[in-house]
Amino acid sequence: MSQISGLFVEKPQTVTAIKGKNVTFVAKVDSSQMLRKPTMKWLKGKWMDLGSKAGKHLQFKESYDRNTKIYTYELTIVKVVDGDAGGYRCEVTSKDKCDSCTFDISVEDAGEDAGELDFSGLLKKRERKQKEEPEIDVDVWEILKNAKPCDYEKIAFQYGITDLRGLLKRLKKMKKVEPKKSDAFLKKLGPAYSVEKGKKILLNVELSDSNAQVRWLRNGQEIKPSAKYIFESVGGIRKLTINKCTLADDAAYECVVGEEKSFTEVFVQEPPVTITKMLDDIHVVVGEKVEFEVEVSDEGANVKWMKDGVELSRDGKYRFKKDGTKHWLIINEATAEDIGTYYVYTSGGESKAELEVEEKELEVLQSIADLTLKAAEQAVFKCEVSDEKVTGKWFKDGVEVTPSNRIKMTHIGRTHKLVIDDVKPEDAGDYTFVPDGYALSLSAKLNFLGKRENQKPPKIHLDTTGSFVNKNTIIVVAGNKLRFDVDITGEPPPTVSWKKGDTVRACWQIVTYSHLIQTEGRVRVETRKNLSCFVIEGAERSDEGLYHITVTNPAGEDKADIMVKIVDVPDPPENVKCTAVGEDSASIQWDPPKFDGGVPVKGYLMERKKKGSSRWTRLNFDIYESTTYEAKKMIEGVLYEMRVFAVNGIGISQPSASSKPFMPIAPTSEPTRLTVEDVTDGTCALKWLPPERIGAGGIDGYIIEYCIEGATEWVQANETPVEKNSYRVRGLPVGEKMLFRVTAVNIAGRSSPAVMAQAVTIREIVERPKIRLPRQLRTKYIKRVGEKVNLVIPFQGKPRPVVTWLKDGAPLDTKLVNIRTSDVDTILFIRQAAREHSGQYTLSVQIENMEEKVTLEIQIVDKPGPPIAVTVTDVWGFNAALEWKPPKDNGNCEITGYTIQKADLKTKEWFMVLEHNRRPSCTVSDLVMGNEYTFRVFSENICGMSDDAGISKNTAAITKTGTYITYCETCNEKDMCSSPKFITPLVDRSVIAGYSAAISCAVRGHPKPKIIWMKNKMIIGENPKYLMQNNQGVLTLNIRKPSLFDGGKYTCRAINDLGQDEVECKLEVRGMAKNLHHLQCVTLTVT
Repeated sequence: MSQISGLFVEKPQTVTAIKGKNVTFVAKVDSSQMLRKPTMKWLKGKWMDLGSKAGKHLQFKESYDRNTKIYTYELTIVKVVDGDAGGYRCEVTSKDKCDSCTFDISVEDAGEDAGELDFSGLLKKRERKQKEEPEIDVDVWEILKNAKPCDYEKIAFQYGITDLRGLLKRLKKMKKVEPKKSDAFLKKLGPAYSVEKGKKILLNVELSDSNAQVRWLRNGQEIKPSAKYIFESVGGIRKLTINKCTLADDAAYECVVGEEKSFTEVFVQEPPVTITKMLDDIHVVVGEKVEFEVEVSDEGANVKWMKDGVELSRDGKYRFKKDGTKHWLIINEATAEDIGTYYVYTSGGESKAELEVEEKELEVLQSIADLTLKAAEQAVFKCEVSDEKVTGKWFKDGVEVTPSNRIKMTHIGRTHKLVIDDVKPEDAGDYTFVPDGYALSLSAKLNFLGKRENQKPPKIHLDTTGSFVNKNTIIVVAGNKLRFDVDITGEPPPTVSWKKGDTVRACWQIVTYSHLIQTEGRVRVETRKNLSCFVIEGAERSDEGLYHITVTNPAGEDKADIMVKIVDVPDPPENVKCTAVGEDSASIQWDPPKFDGGVPVKGYLMERKKKGSSRWTRLNFDIYESTTYEAKKMIEGVLYEMRVFAVNGIGISQPSASSKPFMPIAPTSEPTRLTVEDVTDGTCALKWLPPERIGAGGIDGYIIEYCIEGATEWVQANETPVEKNSYRVRGLPVGEKMLFRVTAVNIAGRSSPAVMAQAVTIREIVERPKIRLPRQLRTKYIKRVGEKVNLVIPFQGKPRPVVTWLKDGAPLDTKLVNIRTSDVDTILFIRQAAREHSGQYTLSVQIENMEEKVTLEIQIVDKPGPPIAVTVTDVWGFNAALEWKPPKDNGNCEITGYTIQKADLKTKEWFMVLEHNRRPSCTVSDLVMGNEYTFRVFSENICGMSDDAGISKNTAAITKTGTYITYCETCNEKDMCSSPKFITPLVDRSVIAGYSAAISCAVRGHPKPKIIWMKNKMIIGENPKYLMQNNQGVLTLNIRKPSLFDGGKYTCRAINDLGQDEVECKLEVRGMAKNLHHLQCVTLTVT
């Protein structure tokens, strides 16, 4: 608690203000004894904070004098109106100190020219009083109900109402309700109640029947008693207390007795966000960290930081921090550029502070020490500072020391010395070294040990009646302040030394008429005349221990020991975990806290919440002493988390870490359809279906058990639960009749077992062998040279059959082919296929005299060799005819086509002529006159094009021919017109799907005939899939990447004025499977 102390140097005075004029109030506060900047509040009446009303009418000003250490606060009321009259109060606080003063304002009317008229004041009629009567609690609702509408705004301002519009809407509804006489209620709820956010409110009614039961409703929903809502019943009075009101409590409330109801409304006022703790001016050295701290009235509030009128943003230089109602602006390393005025703004106030940054101060490496000497001895005062260029002066009792034969002063490097030879009694006193240019002084005392009559030995007087629980022991609650005063006597004034263990806290001599303060973090020692005060601000556990106080003077020494014990709330419990679950319950266990706070733990409080939610529900309101607890009334299948609080005589600990999520669940129903899948000598394979009811816990697995028919002892077959719905039980006695049962397992335990209805005899069953040949092996299996062959062929039969492989009727050479056989399949594996692996393979599976065989054909293919005997057989016009023979090596598969290329002997560059040509001959067109050509041909199969090409043995020369015109008068011109005639017909072709194909023919006729291409008697037309060419009578139809549906009968028709002719052919398109493990041709022929 803050203690009342006189902090005001000047207080604001009561004044009589003239309406329309300005009035200013001044308060001055002495901060010389304060460690931090004081906080000032201006209030009107009991509670209305004027800081939230700052604006044009109310203006605040604050200044600080560094010389006198006095803060000056000013409140200016601009153009005083009648509403400003009344009692005011200003409060100043600083840590544990506070002070306040009151003053009054009375307003008088001025003459006709006294300023602007205040119309709101003219409307308000009230009598002035010389002295303000003490304020009493008033009901704002009653005032508004009885007031005139023109006075609503003044009443709202006077009582701090911010949402006047919403208030008037509710007031209008309230006026419409006409009270009715009630038989159940002697006193009903009031029309409305208002409460500040965070405070509590009491609603009460009085009943005519003291034994009647009531129900409280909020917005139509019944309220249950809890820590927030407390129900009380005293005779016929029923009370509802709402603790810590929030905005959610702003609602309509009802009290129901039988069929009668009493209504009211509760309004929760949310005041504007104000600054409860202003910014402090900061003075730092370059490079130090700066933290501006401000505290606001609401945790969810946002603040805005500005410097010299410019808003600050989050970047590398400035950082913003928020914790509850506290906000910080942090500058990690201050520079001279950071000097200025910093502002913080909220929705209801603002604050500012100055930042001063100066260069590093002079560092003291060694200070001077007190000396106690006898007559004729030498006194040496020595100090060392960080800058060797710094000079300084020595003073004795405030007077500068002058050198003499006996007194000498030296300055060598960073060391300054004052040497006094032949010490005399008049040399005793306080000596001070002051460096030039720095606000720094180093002081020490010279004590003379000459004989004095008034010397008294020091004495420590401990008062053991205050904070001591027993002799020399103090108990302090963590976080509280410890202040321990020790009376000390002795002459001359003794030197006091405080220690904790071997650590010196402070050491100095008591000086008459003055006091010294030693501050070390939170711990400080204050010393006055004959008194030493040991202070710990916000005690922590580390402050616990034995403290020693020692006082000495030339006449003697005295010591005392003080034990400080820190007690605190306990640490949180540990290892909170769920040990068991039920359908709607769970067992929770935890370990006690490691540290009980120095006070025995009384018990525990438990809370739970759903996973993902932030709302914790308290499970017990009375302290629970055990470390195990069974939580009930939970929902099956929902994940929950638990946490525990420890309670001792000091208070409640922080919550423990949340337990791992757990789920209340029940075991499943029994598995269904348990059947026997297979029986052998000593084994039995079972299969089943999952339970019909599984529940939220799911299934972790199944447990299989068996027993001999007629016995009662069940044996578990599997050590851990199996996840599959099948299992083979091994190690069974041959010939015995066995019973089996299966149980489902989840986190809740085992289900009821599914039991086999009839016993099973354990003996081998003979089953005929059968080979299940895969579909891709039922036709020729094709692979390329170098590829891997891996054929898996399953089979069945009991007992295990004998498997035999043959190739072309002979036993298989295991050096060339790897064979691996299991109980259910056999695998043929070739790492790198070669042509010698081609052939017919026979698989035989035999059980006793029963046997089954299958045959599969494997073909290993490679690229073909080049065509042979490539020859130019004819040359005419711009055309050349080629013929060749198929290659000697076809790559162990059919040749699918040829690729023809041409090259001019001049350039020797090769150009594509035809691709995928099926016949061993072709006609090359569009040759250039005057050039000589050579040709080469590549062969193709399913593996691709041959690596080498067959080169033509001869060349095709396209010669230049002259044209001679001879005129003969007696000769008649020959008629060259003729009907179309195909000189080269279309030829039936077979092509592979996906490879472009072409069909060609040649026609002759004059005039030039019109060419029509048809497929299955349908004109092809402008189909982009087809490209039609006519080169000097050579007609070509190119089909781009034909599919199976492009097969059929193609017709070429030539028409001119003299007649028409047509030729046709069949085109066969064969499909090739994309799976390289299974190359199989499919042919679609349309006729």
